[in-house]
Amino acid sequence: MKEVTKRKIIEVASQLFAKYGFHKTSVDQIAKTARKAKGSLYYHFASKEELFTEVVSQEFAKVREAIIKVVENNKLNPVEKLKRFLYTRNQMLARSGNYHETLRADLFERFEFLDKVRQEHDEWEKSQLEKILNEGIVKGYYINLGDVKMVVDVFYLVLKGLEIPFFIQKLYLTLGSKVDDLVGIMLRGISANPQDMIKRREENRRNG
Repeated sequence: MKEVTKRKIIEVASQLFAKYGFHKTSVDQIAKTARKAKGSLYYHFASKEELFTEVVSQEFAKVREAIIKVVENNKLNPVEKLKRFLYTRNQMLARSGNYHETLRADLFERFEFLDKVRQEHDEWEKSQLEKILNEGIVKGYYINLGDVKMVVDVFYLVLKGLEIPFFIQKLYLTLGSKVDDLVGIMLRGISANPQDMIKRREENRRNG
């Protein structure tokens, strides 16, 4: 029963935060809409900040769930995985209305209480990018990048820099279809030439 109540509070809070924003949504409004006592809300969450953190965390969980399916898909080669990673990430974040609220806050004030959750998610996404690039190097799709972590950091900075234009200024609606072009530009500097790719794949086949 308690878990049902908690899920209901999170569901209603997610809808209200996404619609009205963090500051304009009150605990009273959430409790009333969820048809729960205010005390019940505080039983599960110590503050509105803690509740919003849970809401954003659940949005991130959905993003990770979608991305991991791409990274672990053995039917995709590393180039296809990178393209699908970007497409899936952008598609899922475009639906994450509460994460958009954190981006708006970045323009004027930062929700410091979300720093840990956001940093953990960023590090997780970077780890998945690193997996894709390392796989591409081993299989001959990408040149030896040396410091892969540094390449990932630069790549990720580009992605983060696009979030406000994409999701707050709504440019994702018009530029989202250009993701393949963006990936193509990024890949030119790291892709192996065709002969090297063939040679590396033959080596991989011989080595099992």
